[in-house]
Amino acid sequence: MRPDLIVVGAGIVGLAHALAAARRGKRVLVLDRDAQANGASIRNFGFVTVTGQERGRVWDLAARSAAIWRDVAGSAGVAIEQQGLLLVAQRPEAVAVIDAFLATEMGAACTRLDAAQIAAGWPMVRGARAGLLSRPDLRVDSPLAIPALTRWLAAAHRVEFAFGVAVQAVEAGRVRTSTVTYEADAVVVCPGDDWATLFPQSFAAAGVTRCKLQMLRLAAPGWRLPSPVMSDLSMTRYLGYAALPEAAALRARLEAEAAAALAHGVHLIAVQCADGSLVVGDSHDYAATPDPFAAAAIEDLILASYRDVLGEPPQVVARWTGTYASAAGHSIVETPAPGVRLVVVTSGTGASTAFALAEDVMADLLGANA
Repeated sequence: MRPDLIVVGAGIVGLAHALAAARRGKRVLVLDRDAQANGASIRNFGFVTVTGQERGRVWDLAARSAAIWRDVAGSAGVAIEQQGLLLVAQRPEAVAVIDAFLATEMGAACTRLDAAQIAAGWPMVRGARAGLLSRPDLRVDSPLAIPALTRWLAAAHRVEFAFGVAVQAVEAGRVRTSTVTYEADAVVVCPGDDWATLFPQSFAAAGVTRCKLQMLRLAAPGWRLPSPVMSDLSMTRYLGYAALPEAAALRARLEAEAAAALAHGVHLIAVQCADGSLVVGDSHDYAATPDPFAAAAIEDLILASYRDVLGEPPQVVARWTGTYASAAGHSIVETPAPGVRLVVVTSGTGASTAFALAEDVMADLLGANA
């Protein structure tokens, strides 16, 4: 049966558009060149981060996306492994950033904790002067959640998937592969960081490059984190904090004390899986084609960041790299042909914002009442 919508790409951005269209009663076909999702949508924390996202539209997208995750998780068989966020401030300048954040509308669902409260609830945390406890954030296990969402979309929403299909060209109402040409009323292209195949001019105009990250899985430490944990370095990367005037003093101090970590975009995110193991990272290095190697020096910086907040790290049981499309701004949403949308999240926030972004894109593409 001819689909109403074809989605190119079965990562989280593509799945989000498939869900948004299926909820409007549309017949959806998703095409992906790989046998299963294997890119940035899998190689991440699964941390749906609301707190700290850029103030305004991006923060709104993240809040709406977290609500959608909670809405679909049970039906889709996706376990919400953790909820909330503890942002640990270890320097006086970081405490000032937390206090400034709490004074904004973004801090409405957050609570300030003092050192004694952190010690009582998070006894594994070291050196905390204060903390910000956020409620909207949540964490899923991406290597499990993305396949589960795919199966659920197929079973519950009759979304069709064709894997191992490389799309070569997209035009109005038509998607061409090496063997088959598909037709549909509309097409959404979600190619991640593949800018060479489809609409390369759009990627070039946006100045897109690739961000390479390194991440680690650590053995179970023998305790449970009540929520994911971030710390001072995170406040220089997440624009909800970093754009506050108070963040300038924190960055200046970190440039003196943690220059190597800043140079490689290292900051602590620590999340915990159902088996007790920890996923820890990460780093950010930029190149059009990053090398595929995990650098020992960057791993040491990640582990040092962990050690500063959570003590001696357990054994590293897995390590990996990933890449995602990176450019100024949150995303590219373009109309390269009638009835076609190119959608690329360029801020590394696909898991956190894609569900709400997809609703906006589908309202525009299909009509607000479609």
